[in-house]
Amino acid sequence: MTVVFALASAILYGVSDFVGGVASRRTSVWPVGLLSCSGSALGCVIVASLTRGSPSGSDLLYGAVAGIGAGAGTAFLYRGLAAGRMGVVAPVSGVGAVIVPLVVAVSSGERPALIGWVGIVLALPGIWLVSREPVVGRPSTGFVGSGLLDGVLAGLGFGALFASLGKVSPDAGYWPLAVAEAVSVVAMAGVAVAVGGDPTPRRGAELWGLLPGALATCAVVFFVLATRHGLLSISAVISSLYPAFTVLLAIGVLREHVHRLQAVGLALCAAAVVLVSLA
Repeated sequence: MTVVFALASAILYGVSDFVGGVASRRTSVWPVGLLSCSGSALGCVIVASLTRGSPSGSDLLYGAVAGIGAGAGTAFLYRGLAAGRMGVVAPVSGVGAVIVPLVVAVSSGERPALIGWVGIVLALPGIWLVSREPVVGRPSTGFVGSGLLDGVLAGLGFGALFASLGKVSPDAGYWPLAVAEAVSVVAMAGVAVAVGGDPTPRRGAELWGLLPGALATCAVVFFVLATRHGLLSISAVISSLYPAFTVLLAIGVLREHVHRLQAVGLALCAAAVVLVSLA
């Protein structure tokens, strides 16, 4: 069930990113990002209100840390996307989202089976390759200009999100999630303003940002279910395969061409899911 829930999380995150990406192309990335976080917060409050749970102070604190990671990660990811460095930001952030919770899980005593480790090792280059875009023209140079810094910061943020939610008690219910998503709205807006962005929604079309937020709500709920049924290390790896589903939607819906390295990445991601499910 861990793999099933984590895979559902990856699919929903992938769909969310696809919808958010399309909406951002037609409007502006910053307001869409803020509304996405807002929609996810609203969805998590509704879920928490309809379910039972007894969160402790530490559970709510983990939720707040997760929210800071989610909001900051979204802001830095969107800054990289706005600068046109998708081919650098996306793969770096995707791998970072795996490594942080993996380190936390292993340091906490988790020990996946050998076949699970093989799947994890395959997932890292798979996420990188499937998120890569072919370089067009002359790439920019420099740590910040290349988008590498944005990718690292986004990956640390998303990694903190996964690692923190993995520490929430199973008896806590979903209020820590609601706290996480509410904090993410503030964190995202704060980072956006700090880096010179304007997250204020001004056009009706930007309300499409609420839809990826609702999808992200479902995704994060499935991720929490995955961690409650199995290892954080396995749940984080499978959930972080979401770029593969974003790419598949871009191919199927937008008729975008898949280049050779992306095809290799998709194959590695598929192999990783199979191997981890056998662990």
